[in-house]
Amino acid sequence: MDKLPKIALPAVFILIALIILISKSAITIGSGEAGVLYKTFGGGVVTDEPPLGEGFHIVAPWNKVYIYEVRQQEVFEKMQVLSSNGLEIKLDASAWFEPKRESLGKLHQEKGEAYVQRVLLPTIRSAARSVVGRYTPEQLYSSKRDAIQAEIFEETKKIVDGQYIQLNEILVRDVTLPATIKEAIERKLKQEQESLEYEFRLVTAQKEAEKVRIEAQGKADANQILSASLTDKILKDKGIDATLELSKSPNAKVVVVGSGGDGLPLILGNN
Repeated sequence: MDKLPKIALPAVFILIALIILISKSAITIGSGEAGVLYKTFGGGVVTDEPPLGEGFHIVAPWNKVYIYEVRQQEVFEKMQVLSSNGLEIKLDASAWFEPKRESLGKLHQEKGEAYVQRVLLPTIRSAARSVVGRYTPEQLYSSKRDAIQAEIFEETKKIVDGQYIQLNEILVRDVTLPATIKEAIERKLKQEQESLEYEFRLVTAQKEAEKVRIEAQGKADANQILSASLTDKILKDKGIDATLELSKSPNAKVVVVGSGGDGLPLILGNN
């Protein structure tokens, strides 16, 4: 009985050692993550194999796993850039991005875990300065925000594609101009709006005047044609027709044909 503890003691040490070994060898990779394996005695970062996927993994205790988030992420950046005429513009933008999963080993080896600060953000700043420098404050304030956003995206994507980063979108959230410039632009836009409104009223009035003129001209032309067509014979015929219609009325009257000075019948009634 006295010897049992002496026999069990080494087993306890072995069990403890195994627990420590397993705890250092077991790696759990969460949802939306991937692991880059670093082999201490096997050439360092593994770049020729896919990264470790989600779930439980056993690795040698002398190796290490670097875990990266591989789903879409967003980073915000506030910048001060210059317009085409040298005015300082404040630009707030964000980027949707994710590391390229198949190149995760290369990304870790060449750029490191701080790849967003080392690669992505400097590239966005450089592209924003280049793009905004092509436009005036008026263009930035009014109609060119979508164009600026698209151009910054294209210039950034062109660079980071070769840096193992997938850029999904650039969003320009705010463009802030100096207060004096903003007020001047707003006054100018208001004046332009008032000018356009005045021109619209002027064109409308001109069209209305043209309509009235055309109607008056039409009436004048019609009267001229009618006057030219009313000969003495036609007037007499019309007068005879009117006289005959009046003669059919029940009122007492005397019709004297050809007694008028113009040759038209005279109608003599009781009144």
